[in-house]
Amino acid sequence: MESKILVAYGSKYGATAGIAQKIGETLQQEGLKVDILSAKKVTDISSYKAVVLGSAAYMFQWRKEVVKLLQDKENQLAEKPVWLFTSGPLEEGDPVKLLEGKIIPKALQPVLDRIKPRGITVFGGAIDLNKVNFFERFIFKRVKASSGDFRNWDTITTWAKSIANTLKNPA
Repeated sequence: MESKILVAYGSKYGATAGIAQKIGETLQQEGLKVDILSAKKVTDISSYKAVVLGSAAYMFQWRKEVVKLLQDKENQLAEKPVWLFTSGPLEEGDPVKLLEGKIIPKALQPVLDRIKPRGITVFGGAIDLNKVNFFERFIFKRVKASSGDFRNWDTITTWAKSIANTLKNPA
């Protein structure tokens, strides 16, 4: 098995892709080989030593391409170290509290119970209301959601370094 790590993501407007990119770059800086791919482009995970998978969350739901990857590759993922992240809260503060503890969609829990991820976290998201469609802009304004970049790059880097440390120093 090649000792390459897959960092895959589902992103609508690029914020989650940016988080995946930062995670991948951090893993590379820690001496690991990494592929960073949209979940839509992932067809085979058999050659990867570990997988980091993240999704943007919209109304507590993950992107379809990430859910499909989890479901289609469930058996293979269960045999590898896996870390998951959600990107989404559009406010200052603790992202877990902002999501009311709903880090992953409830419907995915049975799959995650079988995969047994090593870690699951949530990061703040980012949105530019000039890039969203009319309906989404209407909803964002209606619920008085903030626009801006709420990603905490230090937190993301620290999380990625902890993954690198676990992979470089297996118990």
